[in-house]
Amino acid sequence: MDGNTPGSQAEPNAMPPFAPRDPEAFTRNMAHVIEHLGKAAAAWVEPRERGESVDDSPVSIKQLVTTLSKVGDYWMSDPSRLVEAQTKLMTGYLDIWAKAVKRLGGEEEEAKTETLQPGRADKRFADPAWHENLLYDVLRQVYLTTSTWADELVENAEGLDPHTRHKAAFYVRQISHALSPSNFLLTNPELYRETLESNGANLVRGMKMFAEDMAEGRGQLRMRHSDASCFTVGRDMATTPGKVVAQNPVCQIIQYTPTTETVLARPLLICPPWINKFYILDLNAQKSFIRWAVAEGHTVFVISWVNPDESHAAKDWRDYIQDGILFGLDTIEKATGERGANLVGYCVGGTLLAAAVAYLAGKGDDRIRSATLLTTQVDFTHAGDLKVFVDEEQLDQLANSMKAKGYLEGSRMATAFNMLRAGDMIWPYFVDNYLRGKEPMAFDLLYWNADSTRMPRANHLFYLRNCYLENRLATGRMEIDGMRLDLSKVEIPIYNLATKEDHIAPALSVYTGSLLLGPNVTFVLTGSGHIAGVVNPPSKPKYQYWTNGKPSPDVSFAEWLAKAEESPGSWWPHWQRWIEPLSGDRVPAREPGGGRLDIIEDAPGSYVLVKS
Repeated sequence: MDGNTPGSQAEPNAMPPFAPRDPEAFTRNMAHVIEHLGKAAAAWVEPRERGESVDDSPVSIKQLVTTLSKVGDYWMSDPSRLVEAQTKLMTGYLDIWAKAVKRLGGEEEEAKTETLQPGRADKRFADPAWHENLLYDVLRQVYLTTSTWADELVENAEGLDPHTRHKAAFYVRQISHALSPSNFLLTNPELYRETLESNGANLVRGMKMFAEDMAEGRGQLRMRHSDASCFTVGRDMATTPGKVVAQNPVCQIIQYTPTTETVLARPLLICPPWINKFYILDLNAQKSFIRWAVAEGHTVFVISWVNPDESHAAKDWRDYIQDGILFGLDTIEKATGERGANLVGYCVGGTLLAAAVAYLAGKGDDRIRSATLLTTQVDFTHAGDLKVFVDEEQLDQLANSMKAKGYLEGSRMATAFNMLRAGDMIWPYFVDNYLRGKEPMAFDLLYWNADSTRMPRANHLFYLRNCYLENRLATGRMEIDGMRLDLSKVEIPIYNLATKEDHIAPALSVYTGSLLLGPNVTFVLTGSGHIAGVVNPPSKPKYQYWTNGKPSPDVSFAEWLAKAEESPGSWWPHWQRWIEPLSGDRVPAREPGGGRLDIIEDAPGSYVLVKS
């Protein structure tokens, strides 16, 4: 790679230099930048020229324009309302201009005192140059004023229906994040300074990564969030010893090797989400819930879902219950002789588990003796920003896009989840990777996050319609195998865990669902979000958890939390104290398969290794 090594850094408060240190090296590097951009363009064009299907963004331009047009129509339908909105924006701009004039006139401290504070907490504008340099300070304030004004336009558009307003607010946030001056070379003082001081070497590295990521995504940008070269599933993560003891076209069943002389009589079956891979619960020896549960004396089985292809297009929730959860229960009985089991479901795996509990209750099957639901929604009334992607028009478009392959690419779901936290999961990585040319750090959680799985067409459409769009599970209208599922028939003990900062299964939504899960619900709230709140081992307790009485229709979530008892550390030991009395006496430890099932292969099995 061409380019000189950067010299000493300029003072951050000073105006960035106007010219590169070495114009010749800068020119050579710009030629390399153009070369890599050409490779990225070729990677984008190639699959389209061959007529291959390239997965679309979760947000279509048509949806965005149509939704935001409704916001515009609302404000333009009343001239006085429109003038009021325009006046508010112009007043904000004039205030920024007046403060800038004060600074030019020597009233530096007064102007800075008035303008610096609102943006100080924003990490995008942490560099002192954003505040000390007048040009960048004005850019920052204009951006913040405009984005706040746009948010308020949507918030105050009272004539829109709730779903349209929800979509509009989400789209405006996406646009605001994308248009931040911190995302552009010439309007970000840090990037501008780094580029000139390195003679553009940062852009060469960045555009090389950009071309590689475009090629990796086969025509769709697959932004890297972690150094993938540092991790191999089965070597660095998913390392808890065990064996695959059964499999079918939908899943493998893993039984883990005991580490104690005796174990609890009732086995534990974990049903992870099929949207991601199961090893989120077995990231490494220190963070592994699975390894910890084995050490606590559980005979642990895990469902490892297949990464679907065209042959799975027609698989729906019935198949995932029959060939996943019930297949796991059958396997447990064969391997251990125990008919009953305690089950754990995570995220959508928990929603499937709740449906399976109601399904088996309706059939008189009592094999599920308790259920632990981790960040699980059964009532989708308060399901958060993911509802933005679900309405009749979008479901029709999604169904049509999945016809050709029979599945949804995992990258599409990954992008949707990243868009929920675009300010954390998209734009900082865009800036660091492609404009600064910095390789992301090795981070196991983000490696797992990028190891996405495909969605079978029938299963995915069933989930979105029955849960997000029509909320059928909560209202007793979901049908599996011709049977309507009635959650009121659930009588087994339920441990229902929510996380305080969850953007996928909001704590309010999980609490609301607790009201539907029968008379024996223990609701627990833990700190942090959807992943970190769950993967919080006792050995490295970062967060706390809250407990209180049983959820009640007469007690709101806010009231429950206000009177809840806060405990430091991991929720795992609290769960162990809850589940141990439900697990029977201690019996001699059981080896995988129990001598009754043939061992297929070592854990973590082959299904989890299939890439999307």
